[in-house]
Amino acid sequence: MKNLEGAFPVLITPMYADGEVNEQGLRENIDYFIRQGVAGIVVNGSTGEFVSLTKEEKFNIAEIAVEQVNGRIPLVFGTAAETTKDAIMFTQQAEAAGADAALLINSYYAHPKDEEVYEHFKAVAESVRFPIMIYNNPFTSGVDIGTETILNIARDVENITHVKESSGDIRKARDIARKGKGYIHTFCGSDDLALESFLVGASGWISVAGNIAPRLVTELYNAVQENNLDRAWELYDQILPLCNFIEGSGKYVQIVKRAMDLQGLAGGPSRRPRLPLTEEEDATLQDILNQLTANANQEGIK
Repeated sequence: MKNLEGAFPVLITPMYADGEVNEQGLRENIDYFIRQGVAGIVVNGSTGEFVSLTKEEKFNIAEIAVEQVNGRIPLVFGTAAETTKDAIMFTQQAEAAGADAALLINSYYAHPKDEEVYEHFKAVAESVRFPIMIYNNPFTSGVDIGTETILNIARDVENITHVKESSGDIRKARDIARKGKGYIHTFCGSDDLALESFLVGASGWISVAGNIAPRLVTELYNAVQENNLDRAWELYDQILPLCNFIEGSGKYVQIVKRAMDLQGLAGGPSRRPRLPLTEEEDATLQDILNQLTANANQEGIK
């Protein structure tokens, strides 16, 4: 079982102009992130447009990712589904394909109550043996899972080992990290609260910004681990404009795909109903990328 900690970019699903999955681009992107030294990667997550993919496409992406990673770094699959039955199917397929863990959100249309969320996660986790990272994201799913529910399910089900906390409430990240110490590990899921999350006990970061600046998010995490907080704040100040843009835009998928294209990596369009960035949004993104490049060049001078 691989150790799950550090900054994990949650990858986009690259596509051709006609909207078909760019499988070769996915392979090349995976190799790029590994060369950049990331701690691990996630596929078939929200940034990967999982809700826009067919079952067959999700299975195929999973198999490509396992083959391309080839055990070099931890690989997490998003296995979300609206029903418990389908979530079990996707999670079992992820385990069979060779993923190191699954990332699982609650039903996102039914708006289940906490007792229903508990039973959903329990049933899915007990259908497999590998680690499950539960995902709390009220902005996407419409449900803010109670802190005690998260702690209880992790305490009761042995292979629920991590939580991706994306509520934007740093108090929640703090309480889970402190109260759940010893049996559940907290990952930051809010790019604009990454350093704050590390400081209250998070041991990892599922990062959208990591697609665009993988080395920077990795160095930020490492600086905290080395207790070099001056360096951590310096790095955080560099990446925060990007994180704030991603979190505030509502177009995180389009931002990442456009940035990948601009950097010579595989991006492509998003599937509808997502539309491309406006001219103004595109200009903002390019300004941010230019500043990141300038910062990197300055680092090279030092």
